[in-house]
Order: sequence, then C-alpha cells, then structure tokens
Amino acid sequence: MHSFDFQPYIQKFNDLLFLRDLTANTVRSYNSMLRCYLSWVDESLHIKPELVTFDSVRSYILFLKKVKGVSNRTINAHISQLRFLYLYVLHMPLDKYEVPFMKFYTKLPDIFSPEEVNYFIDMMPNLKHKACIALLYSAGIRVSELCHLRYKDISRANMRIYISPSKSRSDRYAILSKKTLDILTQYWRAFDKPSDWLFPGMKPNSPIVSGTVSSFIADHAASIGWDKPVTPHIFRHCFGSHLYDQGYDLLTIQKLLGHKCASSSLIYVQLSSKSMSKLVSPFDFGGTL
Repeated sequence: MHSFDFQPYIQKFNDLLFLRDLTANTVRSYNSMLRCYLSWVDESLHIKPELVTFDSVRSYILFLKKVKGVSNRTINAHISQLRFLYLYVLHMPLDKYEVPFMKFYTKLPDIFSPEEVNYFIDMMPNLKHKACIALLYSAGIRVSELCHLRYKDISRANMRIYISPSKSRSDRYAILSKKTLDILTQYWRAFDKPSDWLFPGMKPNSPIVSGTVSSFIADHAASIGWDKPVTPHIFRHCFGSHLYDQGYDLLTIQKLLGHKCASSSLIYVQLSSKSMSKLVSPFDFGGTL
C-alpha cells in the first residue's frame, strides 16, 4: 500500500509552532503526538490528513484509549495537538462537538508535614542532592527551574533567587532560605565551586536534567523506607501548602510560585490541614429548631 510523504505537514507544523513561540516542552510533545497520529493515518487509512473524517479521528482517539491505554488527560493533549494541526496546517476547524475533550479525575497530591520534609532532607547523604531538594522545598521552584539555575542567580546579599522565564514565560524572584544557603555553601565548596550552572550535569557545559533529580529523590525515599511516591513537584506543593498554613495570603503564594492565574493557587486551600481543622460542621452548631 502506498505510503504518503508526511514531511511537508511536519515541516509546516513546526514552522507554525515556532511562529507561535510555544515552549520547548510543548514543541517536543506536539511533535511526538503528531508523528503518532500521522503513522496511524498512514497505516490504518492510507489517505492524506485533510481527507480524514471526524469518524476516523474519533476512531484514533478510541485507539489511543483502548489499544494504547493512554490516560484521559494525555488524550486531551493529543486532541489539543490535533486542533493545532487542523486549524493552522490543514486550515480545517476540528469541531469540538465532533471530537470533544475527555473528562478526567484530579487527585489531590499527598502533602508531607514540615517535619517529614525536614527529615527527608536531613537524611540525604549526598550534598548535591540535598541542596537540590532543599531548594525545591524552601523556594517552591519547579524542577525545570532548579535544573537551569546558575551560580549568579543566587543572591546572598538580598536572600533571593532569580528564576529566569520558563513555563509561565515571566521571570521572578524566589525566597532564599537561610538553612538552604548553608547547605548550598557546603555543596558549592565540596563540588569544585561551580561558577556557571549551579548544578552541572554529566555532559560538559550542561545542567543536571530533571530525570536525574526525579531518580535520586525516588531512590532516597526507598532508602529511608517510605512506601509513598515522592516526586520533585511534591516539594513545591508542600511549600505552597505550608505557607498557607502559616497564614500567608494566596496572592503572595501565587507570586512566589509564579502562577499566572490565582485559581492555580487555590489548591492550597484544599490542602491546608489547619483550614480543615478550624471548620465546624453545621451539625455541631448546637442550635435547635
């Protein structure tokens, strides 16, 4: 069966991604999903993308769900990529009623207590790893932001950390904890005083990668007998939740975390243990009818 040359579609797709100035992670994800879709079209339909019907697009979504076992949240990312392809490359609207987004459940993350977080950090034997985790928690930064920190971003004079533009497309300053600064100083002196990337990676002139951070955090959790999943992002959630428990307002937390929308910070109201403990059920009001 004839195999179509999809390279012109891929090229135009990427040109438009570049013009839209989407993030590097989005570009990588969209390209991976686009190639998955085009391969399916080629192998299953043997037609050009512009001839694919909505029935066939839905068949592809069902293929992702039933055959590939893709989660609903990830399927929605595939649909977003398809809408970009149809709108910008094929100049055909992808009807949201013909190809709707899937519903998905959102599970609240498990939040560790301040005592648990401090224990986790204190028990870390590797100074470099310890400094990474201390920064993730004490500053509430993303793992991608941690990996791209440079030595010059740490300001001892102002006790703050410069966070260059990343996911939110805007830069900001994060808190530099005194305890973290002490750990960072110990790490810096013990690891040849890095002057460019704060946490150099294995490759020359490159920073540590997020996968490495995730790995040593998971390994450390297992080494101290924790049977619950521990990811780099959980320390960011702990930062926001613990600040809220201490009485900081959501606007301050939003700015420190670099959230564009205030709604992104509302999760810390739900995660707050103190907020829940202060609530009184109407059944306990003691009133009489």
